[in-house]
Amino acid sequence: MKKILTTLSMALVAVAVLAQQPVITFEKTEHDFGKINEGDGRVSVQFQFTNEGMTPLVLSNVRASCGCTTPTWTKEPVEPGQTGSITVTYNPNGRPGRFQKTVTITSNASEPTKKVYIKGEVIPKTAKPVNKFTVKVGDFGMKTKTLDLGTITKGETKSGELEYANLSKETHTIALEPVPAHEYFIYQISLDTVKPEQIGKFMLAIDTKAPKLYGPVEEYAYVVFDNAKLDKSETYKLVVKADVVEDFSDMTLEEKQQAPIIETKGDYYVGAIAAGKVQKCNLQLKNTGVKPLEVRRAYTTAENITVKSTPKAIKSGKKANITIEINTKGLEPASYTREVMIISNDFEHARKKVTIHFDVE
Repeated sequence: MKKILTTLSMALVAVAVLAQQPVITFEKTEHDFGKINEGDGRVSVQFQFTNEGMTPLVLSNVRASCGCTTPTWTKEPVEPGQTGSITVTYNPNGRPGRFQKTVTITSNASEPTKKVYIKGEVIPKTAKPVNKFTVKVGDFGMKTKTLDLGTITKGETKSGELEYANLSKETHTIALEPVPAHEYFIYQISLDTVKPEQIGKFMLAIDTKAPKLYGPVEEYAYVVFDNAKLDKSETYKLVVKADVVEDFSDMTLEEKQQAPIIETKGDYYVGAIAAGKVQKCNLQLKNTGVKPLEVRRAYTTAENITVKSTPKAIKSGKKANITIEINTKGLEPASYTREVMIISNDFEHARKKVTIHFDVE
């Protein structure tokens, strides 16, 4: 009997203690912002609560589930019967799409941990068209400064566009100056006086009718603003690339039988060259076909090799040389391999690669 009375007494004490604790009650625990615009900035909602207990209520901590959500709250003790608030602010910048966040409240209430929730959907802000022009060219911007026209069949003209935008707050004039000014490089400017945030286009083309225009072509042009002096720095440099190929698809069977045939060694071994010296050597070609072999072009992308001369035409059964120059200046003693490409009117071997081997001593 005594044990029962003791247990009952403890229960009554616990009830009394609970009755004396603060009790936190919210008007609402969830808020839906609905659709909000990213460009409009932060949004906030206030969660009101009441202390329905018998002693002062103190919020010791209010914590959001991520850094994009910021809570502020009543710091002073909330007396019995009085109200307080928690303001929750959400930053939608850079966060398009739906969201749902939790805010956890810790206090001395009879229920020490409570949670409130916010949700909604962020509608992405519409970017200005000029924001896409991220490559700086003076006060202007471009998406790219390189136009690759790809493959062009010999005799045709192919064009493309490079857009530009005025990113400054002033009106500027814009011009284009090709260097060197080859006759096969064609350009037009859609807008040469450009107001702030206006967008224009360079229309660029390569006319491949020029007699010696075969293989890789790379043209340079420089952007000039407000009639200023030409600046050949990389900042203002535009590059136009193409690869000019000859079309042999219309050749008849007889033409193919009478066609020239290029014959050359695939590898040339030059031997040893003294460091810092320049040496010339000849790459021998032979025409084993019927009609004259025309060397359209011989070129290399290697810095240490220069093509010095090429034959105009090689008759059937005859030989001729392509002269190259190897400059070993700046090369360490070692074995080196370089490549020379030969473009001809041999329809089966229009591009012939020759590998040059040499040693620097």
